[in-house]
Amino acid sequence: MPTETATPTSARMLDLDKPLYTISVAAEILASHPRTLMMYEAMGLGVPERTATNRRRYSQRDILTLSAIQRLTRQHGLNIAGARYVIKCLQLLDAHAIPRPPELAGIDIEHVRL
Repeated sequence: MPTETATPTSARMLDLDKPLYTISVAAEILASHPRTLMMYEAMGLGVPERTATNRRRYSQRDILTLSAIQRLTRQHGLNIAGARYVIKCLQLLDAHAIPRPPELAGIDIEHVRL
């Protein structure tokens, strides 16, 4: 009977900061236009890594960050600055174990980096 070797949880999880996705794949995942992702990059949100040939590569963390921003802008009617502010406020609430407002309870910001 083969025995399974125990691997640490972190080794089994995907590295959230590993640049994986091209701009077109990231745009498809986020249901956005690649130009929108370029605009977010210019604003300092979800800045992708660059390859040796200067091509953008988005990490899973970038996708999660942009997804949270899009959810706030599309579903809650905030502008980009408002979405950034709300995410920072939610991070502070979570860090101090203060309950979130019910309207924002579903926003996943655990892996978001601004």
